[in-house]
Amino acid sequence: MITNILKDKPTKLFVFFSAFFVANALIAECIGTKIFSLEKLFGAQPFSFSLLGESGLALSLTCGVLLWPLEFVMTDIVNEYYGPKAVRRISYTAVALISYAFLMFYVAMRVPAADFWFGTGTAEGVPDMSKAFNKIFGQGMWIIFGSLTAFLVSQIVDVTVFHRIKRATGEKKVWLRATGSTVVSQLVDSFIVLFIAFKLGQGWSMQKVLAIGMVNYAYKFVVAILLTPVIYLMESRIEAWLGADLTRQMKNAAMGRVNE
Repeated sequence: MITNILKDKPTKLFVFFSAFFVANALIAECIGTKIFSLEKLFGAQPFSFSLLGESGLALSLTCGVLLWPLEFVMTDIVNEYYGPKAVRRISYTAVALISYAFLMFYVAMRVPAADFWFGTGTAEGVPDMSKAFNKIFGQGMWIIFGSLTAFLVSQIVDVTVFHRIKRATGEKKVWLRATGSTVVSQLVDSFIVLFIAFKLGQGWSMQKVLAIGMVNYAYKFVVAILLTPVIYLMESRIEAWLGADLTRQMKNAAMGRVNE
């Protein structure tokens, strides 16, 4: 029985998607503590512009945004072949495991460091390795809570929008349901995390939250559009591996049309 399960193509595909989805989300959370300059990434000087009365804004983003768009691509693919229940299941699993990871980070931060370890990074400009470790992994509770809440809510929004568009358009217009659901869910994600982490957690003004949220969302919107061809590429590869008949059966089942 176990051998049959492991050889089953839909099962193997779902295991791969689930593993990648969780790993990608956890990595995004971990690297999100670093802020990078998008302008410098492309060899330009940072901008300085105003939006909604907030001045001095630039395209400074967390490194987490490099990976989060892939989460929504994976969400759309899983939604396409396995349906909303599967998306919710891997989303809840991701949140649970990320929460577990942060708990373990907290434990690791509280474990007494060996005396010799403190200065092992001095030659590289890190005089206190313990403080550096705690600073990197010790994200504030508001940021953690805001990030996980935004992730979970945006996943539910993505699933809902995706299926409503698909029910209206059928199997056509993959780009519309994939990109449409992503740009809507990314909008929700961008503002929820900022509102919880910085409005509630650090007392930012609503004006600042909206201004920075709009900058972040502009980046996510552009990336969502650019990743649209990836959806078509992945679907073509999946269908070639599964075969046309099995692909059709899975898509029908995902939409609740098991007898078609």
